[in-house]
Amino acid sequence: MTLSKGINASPATLTWRRTEENICPYSGMCVTCLDGCIGLCEIGKSAVRGKEILYPQPFGKTTSASQKEYPVDYSYFNIMGTAVGAYGVEADPDKAIFPAVNLETTLGAKGDLKLSLPIVIAGMGSTNVAANNWNHLAAGAAVSGVGIVIGENVSAMDPKAEIRNGRVVHSPNLKQRVEDFQRWSNGKGFIAVQANVEDTALGVQEYALEKLGVEAVELKWGQGAKDIGGEVKLDSLEKALLLKRRGYIVLPDPEDPKIQKAFETGAFREFERHSRIGMVAYESFMQRVKELREAGAKYIFLKTGAYRPADLARAVKYASEAKLDLLTVDGAGGGTGMSPWRMMNEWGVPTLYIQAMLVKYLDKLADKGAYLPPVAIAGGLTLEDQIFKGLAIGAPYVKAIGMARAPLAAAMVGKTIGEAIKTGKVIKEYKIYGDKVEQIFVAANEIKEKVGELAFNALPVGAIGVYTYFERLAQGLRQFMCGARKFSLDYLTRDDVTALTKEAAEISGIRYIMDIDAAEVEEILG
Repeated sequence: MTLSKGINASPATLTWRRTEENICPYSGMCVTCLDGCIGLCEIGKSAVRGKEILYPQPFGKTTSASQKEYPVDYSYFNIMGTAVGAYGVEADPDKAIFPAVNLETTLGAKGDLKLSLPIVIAGMGSTNVAANNWNHLAAGAAVSGVGIVIGENVSAMDPKAEIRNGRVVHSPNLKQRVEDFQRWSNGKGFIAVQANVEDTALGVQEYALEKLGVEAVELKWGQGAKDIGGEVKLDSLEKALLLKRRGYIVLPDPEDPKIQKAFETGAFREFERHSRIGMVAYESFMQRVKELREAGAKYIFLKTGAYRPADLARAVKYASEAKLDLLTVDGAGGGTGMSPWRMMNEWGVPTLYIQAMLVKYLDKLADKGAYLPPVAIAGGLTLEDQIFKGLAIGAPYVKAIGMARAPLAAAMVGKTIGEAIKTGKVIKEYKIYGDKVEQIFVAANEIKEKVGELAFNALPVGAIGVYTYFERLAQGLRQFMCGARKFSLDYLTRDDVTALTKEAAEISGIRYIMDIDAAEVEEILG
């Protein structure tokens, strides 16, 4: 499979070709490359701007995800309904209605971490697009009763952070992010603080546990969008120097006088800040879990990326032996604020494939009677049918779906519409509903009833967008589950979906559509 019309050009990198009709299918170049072309394809722009074209643009204003068409994905599976019975409610047409479906789920080794919906908003770290929308996203997560994770590098990127003897003692940015959730929390859901190599060295999680009232922390091995450390771009020399002093890799070297002069004269406009890759080892992993528990962590999670199968096996085994409260597995194809564009498309194990591996590995541990951590699967899942499939294909282990780009999009749209309402410039597509928040956002009055009118008026409008989006997902998921006659998430099984091709069945272990129910069919007809 190849990228969809995009090997040598993509909206993600603001590149395009001279001709879209005659393209070399393997290189992505125009069949005839013309001397005199100004070169707006990826090759041409790279000849002018070099490594800048590695990354999606414009940085800080977009999130991006893979364009690649994988051989098998969740669209190769269909949800099975039935006309018989009901699980989790009395088999009575007056009682087995879709509003009666219970979407609550529990995480944690003791099953005491409750979510109103089976959703965890995966780590949103130090990128501008996350920072600029965090208050909307966090408040929306809190009001909705779902989990949200503060991503890597937030404290070290905070220019006002106080670091003494190499440890964070105060970070206004991290403190504010935590409070943006805590202020609106309704007793369900959670906020967790993630850490990479640099965060761990700076003691960010210990600071969050001891000073900010955080109960959950997440160890990070990686994510589905890339297999290197986190990156951001810096538009000031001062910040580049600060972050190099704080231990980051900053390119080009901001301490080099020649580089400083080149930046000042406009030869380039941005520095790159890169995190280091972690080095996973069993002993150090278990030691870190012990340290975090001693520091007061009530819940400890692990997030791993789309690495090779042996690394997924390590994640499953280590999470089992450490009795972690959540293991999030992020498949390739999902999106992020800033990752190398080609890497997002050409690296890692896609979500469907890694979930199939995950189920096999968990089955092996289950057969041995080992502790199995609650699992979240992430990587490009955005709507209710995908949520159902992710939960069913991963049953009984997958308890939640990890999301990032989709709720962030809901927050950004909600914020934009809210600002338009505030300035009296309601966008015409929404003007048909009215000119007030309560008229335009269909769930606004429901939120107002939950939080009270005074609090509602202080709620970031993007949070209303997040809540409203989640409510759409909730109703859609309830409808699918009602059709499958499953009225609680605990009743979902792998037989609630079917593979549409034999290849999809072979990869996933889900039954092929022509074979499903075969024994029952014979019994009925026999």
